[in-house]
Amino acid sequence: MTRDDAGELRAVVYDLDGTLVRLAVDWEDVERRLADLLEREGVDADPLSAWDLLSAAEEAGVGDEADELIAAAEREGARASERLPLADELLGREIPVGVCSLNHEEAVHVALDRHDLAGHVESVVGRGTVPKRKPHPRALLAVVDELGVEPEEVLFVGDSASDEETAERAGTRFERV
Repeated sequence: MTRDDAGELRAVVYDLDGTLVRLAVDWEDVERRLADLLEREGVDADPLSAWDLLSAAEEAGVGDEADELIAAAEREGARASERLPLADELLGREIPVGVCSLNHEEAVHVALDRHDLAGHVESVVGRGTVPKRKPHPRALLAVVDELGVEPEEVLFVGDSASDEETAERAGTRFERV
Protein backbone atom coordinates (compact mmCIF):
# COMPACT_ATOMS: atom_id res chain seq x y z
CA MET A 1 0.00 0.00 0.00
CA THR A 2 1.58 3.27 1.08
CA ARG A 3 5.26 3.27 1.98
CA ASP A 4 7.44 5.93 3.53
CA ASP A 5 10.59 6.07 5.63
CA ALA A 6 8.74 4.70 8.64
CA GLY A 7 7.67 1.52 6.80
CA GLU A 8 4.40 0.13 5.55
CA LEU A 9 1.11 1.74 6.52
CA ARG A 10 -1.16 -1.11 7.69
CA ALA A 11 -4.08 0.80 9.27
CA VAL A 12 -5.61 4.25 9.52
CA VAL A 13 -7.37 5.61 12.59
CA TYR A 14 -9.47 8.76 12.40
CA ASP A 15 -10.64 11.20 15.02
CA LEU A 16 -14.38 11.82 14.64
CA ASP A 17 -15.54 15.38 15.35
CA GLY A 18 -13.84 17.89 13.08
CA THR A 19 -12.25 15.11 11.03
CA LEU A 20 -14.95 12.82 9.61
CA VAL A 21 -18.04 14.71 10.78
CA ARG A 22 -18.92 17.90 12.60
CA LEU A 23 -21.18 17.18 15.55
CA ALA A 24 -23.99 19.72 15.96
CA VAL A 25 -23.30 20.38 19.64
CA ASP A 26 -23.80 23.71 21.34
CA TRP A 27 -20.66 23.48 23.47
CA GLU A 28 -21.38 26.80 25.18
CA ASP A 29 -24.69 25.38 26.44
CA VAL A 30 -22.95 22.16 27.55
CA GLU A 31 -20.33 24.18 29.41
CA ARG A 32 -23.05 26.28 31.10
CA ARG A 33 -24.88 23.15 32.22
CA LEU A 34 -21.65 21.57 33.49
CA ALA A 35 -20.78 24.77 35.33
CA ASP A 36 -24.23 24.76 36.95
CA LEU A 37 -23.69 21.16 38.06
CA LEU A 38 -20.31 22.05 39.54
CA GLU A 39 -21.62 25.19 41.24
CA ARG A 40 -24.20 22.99 43.01
CA GLU A 41 -21.25 20.95 44.28
CA GLY A 42 -19.43 24.08 45.47
CA VAL A 43 -16.80 24.02 42.71
CA ASP A 44 -15.81 27.28 40.97
CA ALA A 45 -16.22 26.39 37.31
CA ASP A 46 -15.70 29.86 35.83
CA PRO A 47 -12.29 29.46 34.18
CA LEU A 48 -12.80 25.88 32.91
CA SER A 49 -13.50 24.46 29.43
CA ALA A 50 -15.82 21.48 28.83
CA TRP A 51 -13.15 18.81 29.27
CA ASP A 52 -11.69 20.56 32.32
CA LEU A 53 -15.23 20.80 33.67
CA LEU A 54 -15.61 17.05 33.24
CA SER A 55 -12.37 16.44 35.12
CA ALA A 56 -13.49 18.81 37.88
CA ALA A 57 -16.83 17.00 38.07
CA GLU A 58 -15.04 13.67 38.42
CA GLU A 59 -12.98 15.10 41.26
CA ALA A 60 -16.17 16.45 42.90
CA GLY A 61 -17.84 13.02 42.73
CA VAL A 62 -20.37 13.89 40.03
CA GLY A 63 -18.37 12.64 37.04
CA ASP A 64 -21.00 10.16 35.86
CA GLU A 65 -23.69 12.83 35.83
CA ALA A 66 -21.40 15.27 33.99
CA ASP A 67 -20.32 12.62 31.49
CA GLU A 68 -23.93 11.72 30.72
CA LEU A 69 -24.77 15.41 30.26
CA ILE A 70 -22.00 15.66 27.66
CA ALA A 71 -22.81 12.28 26.09
CA ALA A 72 -26.49 13.22 25.63
CA ALA A 73 -25.49 16.42 23.84
CA GLU A 74 -23.02 14.47 21.69
CA ARG A 75 -25.61 11.82 20.75
CA GLU A 76 -28.07 14.53 19.77
CA GLY A 77 -25.30 16.36 17.90
CA ALA A 78 -24.34 13.15 16.11
CA ARG A 79 -27.91 12.71 14.83
CA ALA A 80 -27.72 16.19 13.28
CA SER A 81 -24.05 16.02 12.33
CA GLU A 82 -22.55 17.19 9.06
CA ARG A 83 -20.45 14.76 7.06
CA LEU A 84 -17.05 16.24 6.20
CA PRO A 85 -15.22 15.60 2.91
CA LEU A 86 -12.53 13.44 4.54
CA ALA A 87 -15.18 10.80 5.29
CA ASP A 88 -15.10 9.85 1.60
CA GLU A 89 -11.43 8.90 1.98
CA LEU A 90 -12.39 6.40 4.65
CA LEU A 91 -14.67 4.59 2.18
CA GLY A 92 -11.85 3.80 -0.24
CA ARG A 93 -9.38 2.38 2.28
CA GLU A 94 -8.10 -1.12 1.53
CA ILE A 95 -6.52 -1.43 4.96
CA PRO A 96 -8.21 -1.63 8.37
CA VAL A 97 -9.83 1.57 9.62
CA GLY A 98 -10.62 2.64 13.16
CA VAL A 99 -12.01 5.67 14.94
CA CYS A 100 -10.57 7.06 18.17
CA SER A 101 -12.57 9.93 19.61
CA LEU A 102 -12.85 12.05 22.71
CA ASN A 103 -16.60 11.95 22.07
CA HIS A 104 -18.62 9.28 23.84
CA GLU A 105 -18.53 5.93 22.04
CA GLU A 106 -22.32 5.89 21.64
CA ALA A 107 -22.21 9.24 19.85
CA VAL A 108 -19.45 7.98 17.57
CA HIS A 109 -21.62 5.01 16.55
CA VAL A 110 -24.63 7.29 15.99
CA ALA A 111 -22.58 9.57 13.70
CA LEU A 112 -21.00 6.68 11.78
CA ASP A 113 -24.43 5.08 11.26
CA ARG A 114 -26.02 8.38 10.22
CA HIS A 115 -23.44 8.88 7.48
CA ASP A 116 -23.24 5.23 6.33
CA LEU A 117 -19.66 4.90 7.55
CA ALA A 118 -20.09 2.21 10.22
CA GLY A 119 -19.62 -0.69 7.80
CA HIS A 120 -16.21 0.68 6.83
CA VAL A 121 -14.84 0.96 10.37
CA GLU A 122 -13.51 -2.09 12.20
CA SER A 123 -12.79 -0.55 15.60
CA VAL A 124 -14.32 2.33 17.55
CA VAL A 125 -12.99 3.66 20.83
CA GLY A 126 -14.59 6.71 22.34
CA ARG A 127 -14.95 8.26 25.74
CA GLY A 128 -16.25 5.60 28.08
CA THR A 129 -14.58 2.72 26.24
CA VAL A 130 -11.32 2.93 28.17
CA PRO A 131 -10.65 4.70 31.47
CA LYS A 132 -8.36 7.40 30.01
CA ARG A 133 -9.18 10.23 27.60
CA LYS A 134 -7.08 11.70 24.81
CA PRO A 135 -4.38 12.94 24.82
CA HIS A 136 -3.57 9.90 26.96
CA PRO A 137 -2.53 7.24 24.42
CA ARG A 138 -4.70 4.44 25.88
CA ALA A 139 -7.70 5.03 23.60
CA LEU A 140 -5.62 5.11 20.42
CA LEU A 141 -3.62 2.08 21.52
CA ALA A 142 -6.88 0.20 22.15
CA VAL A 143 -7.90 0.81 18.52
CA VAL A 144 -4.44 -0.20 17.29
CA ASP A 145 -4.68 -3.42 19.32
CA GLU A 146 -8.18 -4.21 18.01
CA LEU A 147 -6.95 -3.69 14.45
CA GLY A 148 -4.11 -6.15 15.06
CA VAL A 149 -1.27 -3.89 13.97
CA GLU A 150 1.70 -2.19 15.60
CA PRO A 151 1.55 1.53 16.49
CA GLU A 152 4.33 2.44 14.04
CA GLU A 153 2.24 0.92 11.22
CA VAL A 154 -0.71 3.25 11.94
CA LEU A 155 -1.58 6.71 10.68
CA PHE A 156 -3.77 8.69 13.08
CA VAL A 157 -5.69 11.46 11.31
CA GLY A 158 -7.07 14.26 13.47
CA ASP A 159 -7.80 17.95 13.68
CA SER A 160 -6.21 19.13 16.90
CA ALA A 161 -3.02 19.52 18.88
CA SER A 162 -4.50 17.01 21.32
CA ASP A 163 -4.81 14.45 18.51
CA GLU A 164 -1.20 15.09 17.52
CA GLU A 165 -0.07 14.64 21.13
CA THR A 166 -2.09 11.42 21.37
CA ALA A 167 -0.38 10.04 18.26
CA GLU A 168 3.05 11.01 19.54
CA ARG A 169 2.42 9.36 22.91
CA ALA A 170 1.06 6.20 21.23
CA GLY A 171 3.92 5.93 18.75
CA THR A 172 1.78 6.27 15.61
CA ARG A 173 2.22 8.56 12.67
CA PHE A 174 0.00 11.63 12.49
CA GLU A 175 -1.69 13.71 9.82
CA ARG A 176 -3.54 16.91 10.69
CA VAL A 177 -6.61 17.97 8.74
